[in-house]
Amino acid sequence: MRVFLTGVSCVGKTTIGRKLSKLLGLGFFDVDEEIEVFFGTSIERLQNRFITMHSFREEAAEALVHLLGRPESRESVMALPPSGLMGRYLRVLKKSPGTRVVLCDLPEKILERIVFYDVDSRPIEKSLTAPEKRIYLRQIKKDITYFRRSYERANLQVDISGLGVDEAAQRVKLILEATYREVPGHRPSEQTVTGDAGNLGSASR
Repeated sequence: MRVFLTGVSCVGKTTIGRKLSKLLGLGFFDVDEEIEVFFGTSIERLQNRFITMHSFREEAAEALVHLLGRPESRESVMALPPSGLMGRYLRVLKKSPGTRVVLCDLPEKILERIVFYDVDSRPIEKSLTAPEKRIYLRQIKKDITYFRRSYERANLQVDISGLGVDEAAQRVKLILEATYREVPGHRPSEQTVTGDAGNLGSASR
């Protein structure tokens, strides 16, 4: 089994993905981390080499191609970037067996988990003022709207609002198992079966 997790920045892809991989007995890969290792530089520094995010994704997808070619990735959970179902990322995934899952949460809850990084992808402490929180909340809502259409290309959308990490991972696991039981031997068709349906830049990944 291979599971591709995506969703907007700070929705919990990496944290929930690690927990889910343990529940399923699979390996885990963070594609952002794989991109940095593959190119030998941070995500932000790599993005700065390109004029557009589209051209960045076209190049960064090479790291995904490399990862998918590794035997240990065949049975794994992968945390994709927020744009993981766009452009070349999507073209690569369509050639790879796996279930594409979008994690959905309330903007206010995502804001509570926001993490900031420096140019070299090191987490930094930052306390947001009330006006800054309003700005980032608006940006999160814009991101949800921006990526919504691409997330319709997922096999599953899972609503994790109000859930902790363990509960969210368990919900994804149960939905995956239920889906595979309904269609034995086949991965789900490309449609949303559960859940609700810009960039934060250096603020999060």
